[in-house]
Amino acid sequence: MRRAKPRDLVVGLDVGTTKICAVITEPGPLGVLSVIGVGTAPSRGLRRGVVVNIESTVEAIKTAVGEAEQMAGVDVSGVFAGIAGGHIRGVNSRGVVPITGRDREVSDADVERVVEAARAINLPQDREIIHVLPQNFIVDDGEGVREPIGMSGVRLEAEVHIVTGAVTSVQNVIRSVNRAGLTVQDIVLEPLASAEAVLHDDERELGVLAIDIGGGTTDVALIRNGAVWHTAVLPLGGDHISNDIAIGLRTPTADAEDIKKRYGCALTALVPAEETVDVPSVGGRKPRQFSRQLLSEIIQPRVEEIFTLVARDLARAGFQDAATAGVVVTGGTSIMEGVPELAEGIFDQPVRRGVPIGIGGMADVIQSPIYATGAGLAIYGSRSRAPGELSGAAGGTPVGRLARLVTGFLGDIF
Repeated sequence: MRRAKPRDLVVGLDVGTTKICAVITEPGPLGVLSVIGVGTAPSRGLRRGVVVNIESTVEAIKTAVGEAEQMAGVDVSGVFAGIAGGHIRGVNSRGVVPITGRDREVSDADVERVVEAARAINLPQDREIIHVLPQNFIVDDGEGVREPIGMSGVRLEAEVHIVTGAVTSVQNVIRSVNRAGLTVQDIVLEPLASAEAVLHDDERELGVLAIDIGGGTTDVALIRNGAVWHTAVLPLGGDHISNDIAIGLRTPTADAEDIKKRYGCALTALVPAEETVDVPSVGGRKPRQFSRQLLSEIIQPRVEEIFTLVARDLARAGFQDAATAGVVVTGGTSIMEGVPELAEGIFDQPVRRGVPIGIGGMADVIQSPIYATGAGLAIYGSRSRAPGELSGAAGGTPVGRLARLVTGFLGDIF
């Protein structure tokens, strides 16, 4: 079977706290991406979404990408890398410019100028802009314009969502990928990537909250009218649940992780009273037996805390009623029994688990919430690349991204 040339490949690299995941895709017929390679490796160089050991991260990236390359039978040169961590901040901003095009028609240049005006926010020196995501345009008094080019008017306004991150944290991700022998084509906020992979178009229009519960962080994105209105990264995740189990049941952390995956349930009411779990002890003592309900009683408060913090964060931003279509939970922790049911009680909204959709090829290999970010990075990368833009060193700079805003984002996000 003939493989695509390397330049046609779009590779998502999820640099996570618990695992590094590489998903290699190529454009298929009708614009549907086909998965041709997947690779994962345990991640030991990150804490709460932030790189703390470059050497360990580099080794894990090499292992994950190498595994994916072997499966796909191709060599990878560039990747779309994900970023998360508690340093991430999202703010909404607005810009206004006069329309200067011929016959007062909105031109590409006007759109670029208004987006540039909207992104002119005061930033400390230690922070940089990762994304400028257009939400909505206003031509004179006409609100809710999604594609302003060609419209007539005097004044053009843009509402955008700006995502910023700590310069050092962004640079450490880029440095880790570069030292693994790869080019970073762009840095992408992980909740945006997860949302790309797991959300349906009708949910995006009505308003949906995507929650990706990873190992070290819980990533949140609120999308409505097809655009991003709120993002957040909370420094809490599945590792904290494993730690609670290790302390509560006095068992080694590795065993606690295994017990969580095999027997964990986030809602005690769903666990039959008679079920028991064998728990290894520390220090060479004999294994003990506990009821599975006791395990659930350790897990439930931590998962409740995660969802409650998300709900508070949303309320603080004034979006508590914006998710009309409900909530989608994804990420490794969402696989646990009872997570959607517990979330329904807290958000008082319908909740479903999200797995990657709208992707072909070996899609069955990635039909799990743990691959949502990796698959989403590939989808995001394929949409944000300007037509004809090939793999290689692309705009990891704000200027490079702004150049793609006009050509790519306007059509893709809306």
